[in-house]
Amino acid sequence: MYRVYRKRSARGVALTEMPTPTTPEHITLHRFADDGTIPNSELPLLAYRTVLAGEADLASAFEELFAANSWCGSWRNGIYSFCHYHSNAHEVLGIARGRVRVEFGGPGGEEFEVVAGDAVVIPAGVSHNNLGDSGELLVIGAYPFGDSPDLCRDSGADRVGALPELECLALPATDPIYGENGPLIWVWRP
Repeated sequence: MYRVYRKRSARGVALTEMPTPTTPEHITLHRFADDGTIPNSELPLLAYRTVLAGEADLASAFEELFAANSWCGSWRNGIYSFCHYHSNAHEVLGIARGRVRVEFGGPGGEEFEVVAGDAVVIPAGVSHNNLGDSGELLVIGAYPFGDSPDLCRDSGADRVGALPELECLALPATDPIYGENGPLIWVWRP
């Protein structure tokens, strides 16, 4: 399922085919409070269920979709199996293959499973940890503004360095799935 987008370039308007996100079954918001070690965030994590469906190559479809909405610096891999967060970048994860049970927000947070076609937008400061996956897991990650994220662990030293970064981090200009008018924009804006 593809939508034709018009992209403006120095040579005029070009037509390109891009994956069209489906209307997800549901979008859920999850909030995680500072636990004294992991800063987490006042911004909610957004879980988009069944956002891409029917694509032969979900990995490429997620990469194209994120890039079209200015979430760049994409990578293909999995999710680390230790508690970690990023203090200088928000992150989107698109599940391109398999399934994974993830702990968000640290040991006192919440566990849930994400499967192929789902996406999760993780605010900077919110920890995530792979608690087990199906073995064939493939995740596509990206960041607004093409940010290059740091890697913080659940330690007092990392927390001290992370707090100033979190205070001055800009909000993304677009939702990685739905663009300028997506749910992320109206949920994260004051």
